[in-house]
Amino acid sequence: MTMNKDFIAGLQERLHSPQKIVIIPHKNPDGDALGSTLAWMHFLRKKNHDALVISPNDYPDFLKWLPGEDQILIYNHNEETVKEKIQNADLIFTLDFNSLGRIDQLNPLVSDAKAEKIMIDHHEEPDHYATLMYSDPRMSSTCEMVYKLIETLDSSAFTPEIASCLYTGIMTDTGSFRFPSTTAETHKAIAHLIKEGADGTAIHQNIYDSSSFNRLKLLGIALSNLNQIPNLPIVYIHLTQRELNSCDYKKGDTEGFVNYGLSLNGVLFSCIMIENENEGKIKMSFRSKGDFSVNDFARNYFDGGGHHNAAGGMSTDSIEKTIIRFKQAVEEIKNQFQ
Repeated sequence: MTMNKDFIAGLQERLHSPQKIVIIPHKNPDGDALGSTLAWMHFLRKKNHDALVISPNDYPDFLKWLPGEDQILIYNHNEETVKEKIQNADLIFTLDFNSLGRIDQLNPLVSDAKAEKIMIDHHEEPDHYATLMYSDPRMSSTCEMVYKLIETLDSSAFTPEIASCLYTGIMTDTGSFRFPSTTAETHKAIAHLIKEGADGTAIHQNIYDSSSFNRLKLLGIALSNLNQIPNLPIVYIHLTQRELNSCDYKKGDTEGFVNYGLSLNGVLFSCIMIENENEGKIKMSFRSKGDFSVNDFARNYFDGGGHHNAAGGMSTDSIEKTIIRFKQAVEEIKNQFQ
């Protein structure tokens, strides 16, 4: 569903007078989730709305420089305040996810809220919980969608803060503009955001050149745990909780590790499995090149989903059993690579 006239008209109708607005990203928000929600918050505040971002949980330090980030309410740090804000909201915007299961403990609060729900998202197969939906899986990122939205509603509203937030999400979700979802329109948006005050060099350094010593040690362990499936262009990486602990793991430290597998010549499918003892699960990330859909693979085998070439999943088995299940799943789909 592209951004049609009905969506714009419905949005303008709901925003014609000041509203109490809550904006929510998915659990474990990434650059696109935080960039889009913060940019939308800044825009709505310019239009005299009482807008606030509420995150289901905390996020990596490399995103904590984003303009307005210090005003985000984190649910598990401010439970009572968050409940009150959601209950009193007139509108709830959900950005960068399309199923309320992606917001964890916020799900029942949002489901029961009297506020209208409005979805802006670029993932496939959306649930239908929102009154208004702007859903377009062809878009590079939710930030590019918010860019188009602001450009349509008021092209004079861009500020350096909005531009920096949107640049961040587009850059991170396109793999620094190298994924197939990057179009000529994406580059036009980026050019405009630079004109409006986004400093691409500084943003890239903030995201990618701020690793701790321990993160690089952890990357070394991850790469030493790299395995290839015999006679197939498929690799997997695994990290145990003990290995994470040995490098004083912090949220976000494994961001991008799965992409190293795809940097190997001839590899078309890369997976990383990361143990989380507290939650009793293995978090899995999948990346692919070309025609192989990791979205379908994640949905069919590991209770996940996402995009054609980038998806996530999970397992409640041990890491050893998860590796066995992964190998069995790969055996079932190996004809797609032959």
